[in-house]
Amino acid sequence: MIIDLTNTTSSEIASALLKARRSAGSPAMGMVGTIVVVVDEASHHDAMKAANEAGREHPSRVLVAILRPGRGAAGLDAEVRVGEGIPGEAVLLRLHGELARVPESVITPLLLPDSPVIVWWPGGGPKVPAEDPLGRLARRRVTDAASGRRATVDFTARAEGYAPGDTDFAWTRLTPWRALMAAALDQYPTKVLAAEVVSAKGNPSADLMAAWLQCRLGVPVEHKNSRGPGITAVRMFTASGPIALTRPDGSVATFTIPGAPDRPVALKRRTPSELLSEELRRLDPDDVYAKTLACMVEREKMPASAKTVSDADRRSTQAAVSRAAAKTAGVAGKAASAELEAHAGGKKASATKKAAVSRNAAAKKSTAKKPTASKASRSTSSRSTGARSTVARSATGSTATRSTAKKTAAKKTAVKKTAAKKTASKRVAGRS
Repeated sequence: MIIDLTNTTSSEIASALLKARRSAGSPAMGMVGTIVVVVDEASHHDAMKAANEAGREHPSRVLVAILRPGRGAAGLDAEVRVGEGIPGEAVLLRLHGELARVPESVITPLLLPDSPVIVWWPGGGPKVPAEDPLGRLARRRVTDAASGRRATVDFTARAEGYAPGDTDFAWTRLTPWRALMAAALDQYPTKVLAAEVVSAKGNPSADLMAAWLQCRLGVPVEHKNSRGPGITAVRMFTASGPIALTRPDGSVATFTIPGAPDRPVALKRRTPSELLSEELRRLDPDDVYAKTLACMVEREKMPASAKTVSDADRRSTQAAVSRAAAKTAGVAGKAASAELEAHAGGKKASATKKAAVSRNAAAKKSTAKKPTASKASRSTSSRSTGARSTVARSATGSTATRSTAKKTAAKKTAVKKTAAKKTASKRVAGRS
């Protein structure tokens, strides 16, 4: 449901919201906070869309304030939207003339009671968000330095006027980068000698990343420019080689750790709705962001030599990379040699086997080619064999006869000897 109000007031807008909720069948307010978006006419559509998408995770009342200061009469036009794919409530406010100079007078009556207020400036925001009239109403103040032209000056001013609750999308974009670099040092704990951040020119996230690394590691961090998009590489130089996270296409990054294979990591550039959803998950003060802003101011005052990676660190890292590559190549060469030897041995055994098969085949062929004996020769050989067997049998018979005669003669001789012995013994007995 969309309700258009012209030359209206805050009370009429509140009544229209209540009427729209009742018409939609949800008189109760199930929202967790109020998101105030301060934007210009040209970009209000994208800002409202991003806020509504973030509201799917955090249902909220979205108040989009378009400020039109000028010499004309003060006026307020509103457009109330409830339902139709909107998770909470959305109100588009156009403030004209003198009313645009005091937007808090219109926004304050429309805030949800007893709930946090988040103010978002998609167009860059004021130099000191906590001193802005709308910023004083908010618990969380979100700016986007990437949309401003003088990002470094804005960050310096925000560092000096920082208040708990301030944050910036340039810092929010670094969340996955910081998580991966911290995880790399957890997996490969070593001493970092220097670091390097490579990004498109004028990228405020890269400036914050360099300040964060220099603040946390206490080493020189060099910022180099590339064609982008955004941050393209972050490297930490160590004695064993670089720990690097490289993203040349803005979508997929390559995660490199010494002594380990490269790994692809999904690291796409996030949309404003995703960044806003992350900020809505945490409404407490971001102390790390505050310390990084202070480090960024100190880094601006440092000499150029303190923000440059020395040639010695680069040479030591390159030498470590060369040694690792040579070692990998040596291991690969040994494996290849062993594979070649095994392949050659297999070929030799195969050749020997083929030669043996060839010899057997040749022997079979020669055996098959020998002429067979004729029937006559076979019969002649059988007759000669029979004759030889007859002669052999006759010879065997004669031999048996001679042996029998010998045995008989031996028996007779033995009988005679026995008889002679008996006679001799009788004679002796008679004499005695």
